[in-house]
Amino acid sequence: MLKILGKASSINVRKVLWTCAEIDLPFELSEYGSGAPHAVDTPEFLAMNPNGMVPVIQDEGVTLWESNTICRYLATRHQCVDLLPQDPMPRAQVEKWMDWQATELNNAWRYAFMATVRHSANHKDPDAIAHSVREWNRHMAMLDQQLQHTQAFVNGEQFSLADIVLGLSLNRWRSAPIAHAHLPALETYFERLSLRPGFLKYGANGIA
Repeated sequence: MLKILGKASSINVRKVLWTCAEIDLPFELSEYGSGAPHAVDTPEFLAMNPNGMVPVIQDEGVTLWESNTICRYLATRHQCVDLLPQDPMPRAQVEKWMDWQATELNNAWRYAFMATVRHSANHKDPDAIAHSVREWNRHMAMLDQQLQHTQAFVNGEQFSLADIVLGLSLNRWRSAPIAHAHLPALETYFERLSLRPGFLKYGANGIA
């Protein structure tokens, strides 16, 4: 059975848990990581992931880390072409938005989130917080524009891995105590995602 190492409240672990729910894939969750940002510095864990971050999976004796990579692996391994197409261009369109989430969007929200939700002592600069909030809203507006175009999910009518990683990001944005831009397509998208049991269990579950 697939083994997932990580804290169930971690947004990156929840990507993997939601992916498993969409695949209907059984797994064993072993709790690793205590507190933000769910880092683990034990020699045992660092031997599996030198970054010391969750999630990590173990499948058929092989260890893998990086949440978006894990989601891609699981979809490919279990031939879920609805979540991740086989054809190069449709697959690249899904992965494009996954990579955007992991780089551009995450970098935009990080300072504001650490300040307003985690109450980090290292994130107290009001100018930096304001800048991060503006960038967070700007990036969410880009996603809103894409959803205005597709009128469904990130890449069109078909739900995909891109919706898993961005659905969790949307939940985090909506939950954060910041000034939110008015983005109606995101609200419709949230309602659409809320029809999926996996999102209700691992996405919109009261955890940012």
